[in-house]
Amino acid sequence: MERLPKPINSTKFARRKILKCGIAIAATSAFSNIIHASTDSSSERTLEFVNLHTDEKLRSTYWSNGEYDTASLSEINYILRDHRVDEVHEIDTNLLEMLHTLHTATGSNSPFHVISAYRSPQTNAKLRTQTTGVAKKSLHMQGMAIDIRIPDVELKHLRNAALSLQAGGVGYYAKSNFLHIDMGKPRSW
Repeated sequence: MERLPKPINSTKFARRKILKCGIAIAATSAFSNIIHASTDSSSERTLEFVNLHTDEKLRSTYWSNGEYDTASLSEINYILRDHRVDEVHEIDTNLLEMLHTLHTATGSNSPFHVISAYRSPQTNAKLRTQTTGVAKKSLHMQGMAIDIRIPDVELKHLRNAALSLQAGGVGYYAKSNFLHIDMGKPRSW
């Protein structure tokens, strides 16, 4: 007797597919709206960080009156510097926008806990010899990547929110309790 495959509950399958598409579209739209909000001079955007290696804290309004605040960006660049060699590098504003979008989307009231942001080429090379998973041409060296967690957001929820944006790379490191986010092409691991 020939066995036929189990029929797919097409209604259940269709609902899941529609729900997933709806979430992706909403998140992508939200990210796109924030990135292109440069014409909205009435909004302010603020980020808050705790650098876990230096214990430095920063709350900074990096966008107000329709433009980026250069003094605030300098403060952010400093707290996200390579603390190992005390080297500061410009952080990509699209990465800041992505962080702002994630913070808003998750409803968090906590600052980002920063494990790693900018990395000098020397630090990146050294880390490559000490651990696996450090890319030779890491976007950290261009100020386009950050490793974070948010204390009041479960890591898997933060990952799901980042993935829904479809705006860059998302690396999920559950055992080490952090999420890697970068402004490269959309991909995940």
